[in-house]
Amino acid sequence: MSCTYAIGDVQGCFDDLLRLLEKLDFDPDIDRLWFTGDLVNKGPNSLELLRFVHGLGSAAISVLGNHDLHLLAAAAGAVRIRKKDTIAEILDAPDCEELLFWLRHQPILHHSESLGFTMIHAGLPPQWDLEKARQCARELETVLQNVDYEDLFLHLRGDGPLCWRDDLQGWERLRFITNCFTQLRWCDRNGRIDLTGKRRKVAAAKKRSRPWFQIPQRASKPLQILFGHWAKLVITPTARRAAGVIPLDTGCAHGGRFTALRLEDARYFRLKCKNRAVPWSSLPSTGEQT
Repeated sequence: MSCTYAIGDVQGCFDDLLRLLEKLDFDPDIDRLWFTGDLVNKGPNSLELLRFVHGLGSAAISVLGNHDLHLLAAAAGAVRIRKKDTIAEILDAPDCEELLFWLRHQPILHHSESLGFTMIHAGLPPQWDLEKARQCARELETVLQNVDYEDLFLHLRGDGPLCWRDDLQGWERLRFITNCFTQLRWCDRNGRIDLTGKRRKVAAAKKRSRPWFQIPQRASKPLQILFGHWAKLVITPTARRAAGVIPLDTGCAHGGRFTALRLEDARYFRLKCKNRAVPWSSLPSTGEQT
């Protein structure tokens, strides 16, 4: 019997991933892996992990996360490699071009009608239903897969615009789309996204930020959404079921756990990670980028 496993952010923790796959008794000939993005960075072996997932071919799919885009931006010369980054070995590898070509052809959103799950890395603004989210994902995918994809990274700086409008155009539209799919944790009930989480307490009650999936009348509420990006998220099972969301980032790169969900029967598999690239105490709890 074939199985599909959705796995939270790996972030270069290759040895821990192999231990998890052994626990799952994963067979690439029949089973499938879904990754919530952020395959690289922070962990000790981003290069070998990227090679491994690439080598799985059709047995694996990964949506793109903010650290994956950071790698692509660094390769394009649009950003500098930070002292805490662990992606330099990828850029120096002889197969770098092949790996980055494969990475930028991974989806922004993955949806399966047969399994009944939608996977993204970060979040969706409340105005987007599945059709709108898929449309916006395709727009970003088209740019990333174009030969001139490097131009995108020159226009992603800054947080604005903060509210979705159907008439957004050009780089502003792509910046908003990118921020939602790869960075979003907080927004208010009017759909104003809050990429830092600073409006959780300082704004008036109706404009106060809350987790994107807790916005009333959210258009994507009928979906079962798998996502990562939020290692310190605390949500009760009841609230999770009510919102129709399944967070899977449990902080592997911070010495936490690896989490996999078998989609056919909703069974969780967890593994304590040996790696501790960044300690839990240094992780922001207010939604800043990690």
